Amino acid sequence: MTVSGRRVRAIVAKELREYGRNRAVVATAAILPLVFLIQPLVAVFALPVAAATALRQEHTLLYLLGVPALVPSTLAAYAVVGERLQGTLEPVLATPIRRRELLLGKAVAAFIPSAAIAYGVFALFVAVVELFAHPAVAAAFVRGPELLAQVLFTPPLALWSVWVGIGVSARSRDPRSAGQLALLLSLPPVAVTSLVAFDVIPAVLPTALVLGAVLLLLDVLGWRAASALVDRERLVTGARA
Repeated sequence: MTVSGRRVRAIVAKELREYGRNRAVVATAAILPLVFLIQPLVAVFALPVAAATALRQEHTLLYLLGVPALVPSTLAAYAVVGERLQGTLEPVLATPIRRRELLLGKAVAAFIPSAAIAYGVFALFVAVVELFAHPAVAAAFVRGPELLAQVLFTPPLALWSVWVGIGVSARSRDPRSAGQLALLLSLPPVAVTSLVAFDVIPAVLPTALVLGAVLLLLDVLGWRAASALVDRERLVTGARA
């Protein structure tokens, strides 16, 4: 079945406008990255230079992967339940738009700002460390493998969080509870990345390959689950209820 790019772009534009008007969603998406910045910044500026050698045994920078694992769910959790709240769900479903186009549009609208926030926060942290931290501490924190991991793992983490948020949103009738549940269901990847960051799980190439394969599998399963939940008849019935 073909997908209309024009329809998908129209949904993306509509969703982005809705996010901009929803202060609660914007505030949550802004606060979460700040929470994840605190621990690495404290580690950078509180530890003595003599501890730089010990820091090389840890991978604290990977802690920032919690941003793409959580922020998208707060946006995506508003995707369907927000339409119900405003009474626009039935008019949208009454249009000729296909289910795949609707799902793609809402997913892209949540993914783009989330990925931008994740990369922006990471770039800000690296810039602050390079400019203001002691060179030995900066060298211990900012290393090639961690930079590569941040670049490669941010999209699949964000995509998984998007599917979780949309799935929860499709089954919810209250935006606040949907956002809370989506955040809760997005915590397992945060726990894994934190364990890797603090060297509880070895940060080696086989670990990265396994985790990457698992994430890709989860993204595929998440797409299928979200596609099943964003069902026109089920959504219309839920909206009328």
